[in-house]
This record gives sequence, C-alpha cells and structure tokens, in this order.
Amino acid sequence: MAVLLTLQRAPALRQLLQEADLVGLGCTLTDTAGAETLKVTGIGSLQSAGPTEISFLSNPKLHEQLLGCRAAAVILQPKDWQAYQAIQPQPPAWQVVLCEQPYLMYALLAQWFDRHRIADLPRGIHPSAVIADDAILEDGVHIGPLTVIEARARIRAGTRIGPGCVIGPDCDIGTDCLLHAQVTLYHGVRIGARGILHAGAVLGADGFGFAPDPRVPGAWAKIAQLGGVLVGDDVEIGANTTIDRGAVEDTVLGNGVKLDNQIMIGHNCHIGDHTAIAACAGVAGSTTMGQRCVIGGAAMFSGHLTLVDDVHVSGGTAVTSDILKPGRYTGVFPMAEHNTWQHNAAVLGQLAPLRRRLRAIERQAMTEPARQSANNKQDT
Repeated sequence: MAVLLTLQRAPALRQLLQEADLVGLGCTLTDTAGAETLKVTGIGSLQSAGPTEISFLSNPKLHEQLLGCRAAAVILQPKDWQAYQAIQPQPPAWQVVLCEQPYLMYALLAQWFDRHRIADLPRGIHPSAVIADDAILEDGVHIGPLTVIEARARIRAGTRIGPGCVIGPDCDIGTDCLLHAQVTLYHGVRIGARGILHAGAVLGADGFGFAPDPRVPGAWAKIAQLGGVLVGDDVEIGANTTIDRGAVEDTVLGNGVKLDNQIMIGHNCHIGDHTAIAACAGVAGSTTMGQRCVIGGAAMFSGHLTLVDDVHVSGGTAVTSDILKPGRYTGVFPMAEHNTWQHNAAVLGQLAPLRRRLRAIERQAMTEPARQSANNKQDT
C-alpha cells in the first residue's frame, strides 16, 4: 500500500491518466463516467491496494489475485481482462484500465505521484548551507542543511539538493534534478536535466592514472586528471556509485543512462544513451559502451574496450576483449561444491595440452589413409 496524497488533493482517475506521461500507450477506460469522480490517492499491489489506490497486473501468474482485489482501479492487458470476464461474469468493484503495457504504465504513474510528493516538500536555502558569492541559484532551487556550493557553480531551476552535499567549483546542474544526501561533485561536473543522484554518489574524482617513474625503483608519477564528467538528461546514478573524471577529455554518460548502486566507472569511459548497469559492476578506464546495453550485476570490464549497441552482458561476467556484435554474452563459471569445483578447475587447466594432443591425433588420422594408399600401390 502506498497512499501518497490526501483524498482532498488526489486526482480523479481520468485526470491522473491525462496528466501522467502516457503518450503512445493507448489506454482505454471501460467506465468513462466513473473515471471522472473516482479519486486515486496512490498505487498498490493487487493484494494490498485499497479503495482509493490504483493497481496493475503485468504477470499472468498473479491473475487469480484479481478476484480478491480491493483497488479503485486496475491496469491490465485486454487479453487478461477477457480472461477475467470468462471466469467472473459479474462486473468487478474496481475500474478497468486497459493497456498493452501495464508495467510501463505503472512506472509512469509512479513517476507522477513521486513528482507531486517532491513538489510538496519545503523549499528554500537552509541557513547552515555554505554558498559561494558567485554561485548561481535559479528559481525554485532547494539547498539542504550543511551543503556546500563552491565558486561559479550553477544550480538550475527546480533542482533539489539534499543535506551534506558538496558541489565543487564550476559545476553545472540541470533543471529539476534531485541530489540526495551527501552527494559529492568535484570541480567542473556537468549534469543534464532531471538527473537523480542517490546518497553517497561521487562524480569527478581523479581517474586512476599513473606513469612508471624509473628515477625511483617501483615508483609512480601521478597523471593529473584534467578532464571532467559530462552527464546527459534523465540519468539516474545509484548510492555510493563513483564516476571518475577524464584524464584529458571528459568521462561521458549519455541521455537516459541508469546506474545501480556501488558501480565504478573509470576515467574517459563513454556510456551510450539508455544503457543500464546493475549493482557492483566495474568499468575500467577508456571503455566505450554503445547505446541500449544492459549490464548485469558484478560484471567486470577491462580498460580500452569497445561494446557496440544492444549488448547484454550477464551478471558476474568478465569482459576482457571488444564486443563488436549485438547479443547476449555470458562468462560465468557455474557454482558447485568446493571439491567438485576444484576437480573441474583442474580439468580446465589441462585443456591446452589436451587440445594439442587432439590436434596431433587428427593430423595423424588425416595422413594415415594417404600413407595406406601409397603402401597399397607399392604392393601392386
């Protein structure tokens, strides 16, 4: 159950569907008159939604939950509505909203409610915030307690910055962004519109760049990281995720990129539009990912790689070479009992000599018929 608005402030069902970004979904109401008066205060599951909440059916396995549903309205596909009518001819207590993509519609309605939740939060500049005299704060900006805004930073209209954040010099944060508590932006980080950065995210720390220094055995000379971080529009970055600044050019995240928690993006990486990366993945420096890639949790990428568009990498996979063809790639060795795993690992270690022996046998098998034929000719 997620009641998000009071009944007095809740929209009617039709108003909600009109105001949410549902373009192209082709939603249909079976009771248009009821949709004008039915108030919707929030969103809930089929089991938990109450009489002022909207719910949805996206998994056919949950179809039986429709029978006991108490929601004000339910979003479902036409085929699921027909299946319900076949087993329950009586009209349900809930309003029917037909849509071919109910899960997407649920996501967009949830966004609508979340925007209104955030809009209702108090706005202003907390007196404990430290803001440079030449920083620019546009209309409707909120700055939380103990936040620091450094020289020449620009916070654009409608952006909300939570407590304890640090916005470095020359940063530029786009309109209607949301930075949760203790986000740190080093100098020169640029974020597009409607970005969401969760607690503890760090953008613009130095990339791991060092040159061997033979003047002292084993020593390293730091390479100053002079690039920045450029983040596109509608990007979400999870808690404690880190994105290093570029060595000379920028580290770039395209529009619509979604990063989970505790991800590491190395310096000079380019992540293409609408690519999604799950938690604990690590991407070494100068790797370029195409658009619409999907990266599973704990996947690891060597540096200086190229991934084309529409690549799907399974969780836990180590990628050590370029991927130049779209598709799904998996490199996970299955879990087993420890003793079994050790035996299998020992066999894998013997594959190279086994391959050489097999090739020798194949060559011998190919030459043996020719030798036999020659011997037969000599005998005759």
